Amino acid sequence: MLAGKLRHPVELQRMAETLGLGRKVQQIWTTYATGRAELRQAGVSEFLTTFGEGVSNNAVFVIRWLPGVSVSDRIMHGGKAWNIVAMAEIGRRQGLELRAVAA
Repeated sequence: MLAGKLRHPVELQRMAETLGLGRKVQQIWTTYATGRAELRQAGVSEFLTTFGEGVSNNAVFVIRWLPGVSVSDRIMHGGKAWNIVAMAEIGRRQGLELRAVAA
């Protein structure tokens, strides 16, 4: 993984519960990590077999390895939310490849 390719600022967010007005439980997205990522547009073969849709709202984010990332998290990039649908570790704790769909 080359540092020069990690040029897109991203935030990793996780769903959290908090007490809102009237002491009602609300679910909100909270940022737990920020960093930079390499952004790749997903190829047709990568997503057609899984989702059966076009690839305009699919992307692959490559980030440095971070413990605790899961498919229930989301990525914020350029003001747009991306739901993580699959992930793969690159090397031994060198990086993560996060496949995402626009929310």
